[in-house]
Amino acid sequence: MKITSVILAVLLAISASGCSGMTRQQQRALSGGALGAAGGAAIGAITGGSAVTGALIGGAGGAVVGALTH
Repeated sequence: MKITSVILAVLLAISASGCSGMTRQQQRALSGGALGAAGGAAIGAITGGSAVTGALIGGAGGAVVGALTH
C-alpha cells in the first residue's frame, strides 16, 4: 500500500508540471492538493490507518488551502 501512495504522489507531481496555462490560484490549488495527498497518505500509513483515506482527506484539504492562499 505504501508503494501505491508514492506512485500516486509522483504521478500527481508529473501531471502538475504541464499546467503552465493555469492561473496562479489554480496552480496553488493543484500543488496544495498534491502535497496534501502525499502528506495524508504518509500520515495514514504511519499511524496504521488507510493511506488512501489519508490521501483523499489530505488532498481535499490541501486543494482548499492552496486555492485560498494569496
